[in-house]
Amino acid sequence: MKKTWTIIVIILAVLIGWGAVTYNRLVKAQEAMTTSWGQVENVYQRRADLIPNLVAVVKSYADYEGATVVAVTEARAKAASTVVEEGNEAQFQEFETAQNDLTNSLNRLIITAENYPDLKANQEYLDLQAQLAGCEDRIQTERKRFNEQAMTYNQNIRRFPANIIAKIFGFEKKPYFEAVTDNAEHAPKIG
Repeated sequence: MKKTWTIIVIILAVLIGWGAVTYNRLVKAQEAMTTSWGQVENVYQRRADLIPNLVAVVKSYADYEGATVVAVTEARAKAASTVVEEGNEAQFQEFETAQNDLTNSLNRLIITAENYPDLKANQEYLDLQAQLAGCEDRIQTERKRFNEQAMTYNQNIRRFPANIIAKIFGFEKKPYFEAVTDNAEHAPKIG
């Protein structure tokens, strides 16, 4: 009888140990993904902070259609006000769409500004344009890192037997960044 209880205690200890290790691994993957998401928001915020400077420089040199500035300003406001709560895929898609709209309106602003030779030669404009290009590269990098972290996390919560612990403690699958435009496989035509 004592031997049976010893075996039961050992089995329970192994199961509890396995559950604790698995839970901690899932938490680590979730935190890595959350940190990666913070970096995505960070680079988007950096871009949003540069936009008013770019708009001001372009305005001071160019006398062009005000709709372009309005579109950039509205897209920036929408992108900045979009909030994503963890696990809310609809808000995540709304955020992604707002950021893509902002990118498109920025591209139109830069193309419009290219029609002004004095502006193209202005060092402040060139610096801002280079910083925005750098931001776009960082955004792509951070989105890729986020998708990698989300993939690792999603794999961890879906693999057996870790999926049992994931279900018990409410770990849920997270969405990836994806192309939200219908024509994402084709480069946009400008000009």
